[in-house]
Parts: sequence; C-alpha cells; structure tokens
Amino acid sequence: MEAIINLVTDRNFQIAFLVGCAAAASLFTLLEPFLVKDKLNERMKSVANYRDNLRQQQRETLAKKQAGRLRNATPQGALKEVVENLKLLEVFDAEAASKKLMMAGYRGQGPVFTFMAARIGLPFVVALLVGVYVYVLGGFELDNFGKLLATLGGFFLGFYLPNLYINNAVSKRQQKLELAWPDALDLLLICVESGMSIEAAFQKVGDEVGANCAELAEELGLTTAELSYLQERKQAYINLAERTGLDSVKGVATALIQSEKYGTPLGQSLRVMANESRDLRMQEAEKKAAALPPKLTVPMIGFFLPVLFAVILGPAAMSVMDLQ
Repeated sequence: MEAIINLVTDRNFQIAFLVGCAAAASLFTLLEPFLVKDKLNERMKSVANYRDNLRQQQRETLAKKQAGRLRNATPQGALKEVVENLKLLEVFDAEAASKKLMMAGYRGQGPVFTFMAARIGLPFVVALLVGVYVYVLGGFELDNFGKLLATLGGFFLGFYLPNLYINNAVSKRQQKLELAWPDALDLLLICVESGMSIEAAFQKVGDEVGANCAELAEELGLTTAELSYLQERKQAYINLAERTGLDSVKGVATALIQSEKYGTPLGQSLRVMANESRDLRMQEAEKKAAALPPKLTVPMIGFFLPVLFAVILGPAAMSVMDLQ
C-alpha cells in the first residue's frame, strides 16, 4: 500500500499519467469520426422494436380476453430483484422517474430499474472513493472532522448525481427537439393540406427531419406506431407530448385531439402554431444574444484590458525609462 501511495504521489508519475491521457485524448479525437455510428438507423430500429412490442401487447390483450390470462412481460434480472426487494419503486416514485427517463430518451422498465439502483448504490460508491482519496491517499490536508465531512459530501453528491445526469440529458434533448420542431410543423402542414392522412404525414415528416434531428424522427415514428395499434388515438398524441415535455408539442397534440373529436380544420391551427414556435425560437436566440455582453464583462476585464493597457502604455513607459 505504501508503494502504491508513493507511486501515485510521485510527480514524475503524475506528469507521465497526464501526458498519456492527453495522447489518448488526441488519438480518440482523430479516430472518433471513424467510430461514429448512424444514430438515425439505431433510433429507427428502436421504433421498429417498439412497434413490434405494441403488436405483441395487442395480441396478448386479445389472448387475455379469450383465455382469461396475460403472460408476464416484465423484464427479469438482478437489478429488478434488488429494486423490488428494497421497494425502491415506491420510495422514489417510479411513475415520475419513468416519465423523466422517457423525456431523456430512455424507454422501458430496464432504464427505470437501472436508475433506481444507481440512486441507492452510487452514494456509497462515491463516498467510498472520496474516503479512499482523503484517508488513504491523503489528497487534501484536512483534519479528521474535515475528512469525515468530505466523505459525507461525497455520499450526498452520489445521491443527486443520477438526477443531475437525467436532467442534463432531458435539457439537451429538448433543445434539439425545440430547434427542429417549427420546420417539422411546416412539413406536417404541407403533408396534411396535400391530402395525406395524419399517420402518413407523421411518417413522411419523420423521414425528412431524420438527417437533422434523429430524436424528433424517433418521436414521430413512435407516434405513428401508436396511432396504428393503440385503441384510443388521442392517447398517442398525449404520449408524444409527455415524451417531449415541450409546450409547443403539447399545443399541437391538443389541436390534433380536438380536430379528430370535433372535425375542426387542422391546417390553420398547424400554420399558427408553426409561426408561434418559430417566434419562440427567435426569442430564445435574442435572449441569448442580450445576455452575452454581461457574460463578457469579466473576461474582458481579466484578459483583454490588461493586454490593451500593456500595448498602449508599454512604448510610453519604455520611452520614459530611456530618458532617465
């Protein structure tokens, strides 16, 4: 153990380790474009799997009506057993966690069990790592009480890390959807006014926007599958709004539901909502542009002005020094 501590704290080893990490990062940067997979094909494959699952669920429902039973289709595994034995689904509100994971792009029961297990196991893992670092490796010069506080802080940090990760994933995904949604509404409006059915329109728009926003193509594909197999069509629109979590998508879902229920024209509603979504996107861009000058104030004072003063006052100071 002492040899390991001496090796880790040795400055030559730390420099060699950092150089190795930098070399690995440079190599990964060069090879990363060749390793990127086609995300659109993967998402379309998941849509096809989801469609097959809906078909299977429909068949199982019919079998239940006929035979009075339904086969169990819940996922099995060690994580499922741990989560169910500890009753984490009741403690952490499994329904809310499932909706949040769907908004982040993770569907099914598997991600829910993984998320629950991470919330209960990650605090102990982070606390153990922090404890080893402060107690064994002596990473910080702290007294015993400070080391205890650092370990407890690692425990609470590990408890909130899964939520932070999921919230960050939801935010990034919603930004991508929000940028592509106005263009998708324009395409949907064109398809609807040309006489296409709403299922064919969703499928066509999903194919068109897939190159720019695979996430939106996936959502539209899932909605097309649900429109084909769910008993109530409005539930497919509600699911689309819940999976995205965007107000603009909720408005379109409401318009689609009202159009099918009351027979109101859909083209005008889609045109108005497309203009509103585009205006909201422009307002977000203007908001970011307006917030840029205050954010640049500190970097300008800390980095630009000293260099500017040195360039302006440097020759005058050198001239004064020559005169003396």
